[in-house]
Amino acid sequence: MKLTRQIILLCIPCAMASCGSKKALVQDSPVTTTASTEMTNTLAARKLAFVQKVSDQKVYAKNIVADLSFNAKMGDKSITVPGALRMRRDEVIRLQLFIPILGSEVGRIEFTPDYVLVIDRMHKQYIKGDYNQLSFLKDNGLNFYSLQSLFWNQLLLPGASKVGEADLQKFDVTLDAAGGELPVVLKNGNMSYMWKADKNNGRISEAEVSYNNGPRNKSDLVWKYSDFKALGAKQFPATQEFSFSTTATNKLQTTTVKLKMNDLSTSEDWETQSTVSSRYKQMDAKDIFGQLLNM
Repeated sequence: MKLTRQIILLCIPCAMASCGSKKALVQDSPVTTTASTEMTNTLAARKLAFVQKVSDQKVYAKNIVADLSFNAKMGDKSITVPGALRMRRDEVIRLQLFIPILGSEVGRIEFTPDYVLVIDRMHKQYIKGDYNQLSFLKDNGLNFYSLQSLFWNQLLLPGASKVGEADLQKFDVTLDAAGGELPVVLKNGNMSYMWKADKNNGRISEAEVSYNNGPRNKSDLVWKYSDFKALGAKQFPATQEFSFSTTATNKLQTTTVKLKMNDLSTSEDWETQSTVSSRYKQMDAKDIFGQLLNM
């Protein structure tokens, strides 16, 4: 407060000495402020326009169906099998795995808004739990709608089922980033989200979801997209690779899944809910990927 009073006292004689100077100051200040405000508004408008371009790349289809090659790696374990993907917006994401050549289903992974279901047909057992029971999802702050956005190659907003027009201003973007892609970012507490989007067309090539609550409680999800193919009026990434890394177990663990899709379509001729035989044994939901690799 003392410093403020001193500044005011110094300014008074200067103002009294020259009325013309006073008038100039009064006139110049609004011009400077207006120019600064206009620059800020222009930058904000450019950022919002780019985020809008990214958002507009999402596909319109209600259903996405494809045959695929499924590869999963965790430590020194790895499996590669044929499979199928069935997704119906806001209802289910289903991955089916088959025995090579024979074509019989060996396993199924199903995400719904309420639960995650893994069926191991080889050993007649299954895992079913909500999203808080599954560490690889919980550690990355993911629920069904977050996963749906990642599978569908679009922006996500934590806790929301979709990203509306009014939500786009919540995202930030570095417009002067080097290279052919711009980072679109979102912060939410200990969670941070970043999408790499093509500078020209807004297409997302990579998404990163990070949780950081100290060196022993960190997790990262990196989701890469490539091989875009036409699906209706939009382009959909036929190859997707996602990696989970976490230090929550006091050592770094990484799991990587790669999906290479063929014969993309929007077929709706399939059921959305899977049933589990009463002869199957329910297993612990914690080690979902370990169980998957043991199929």
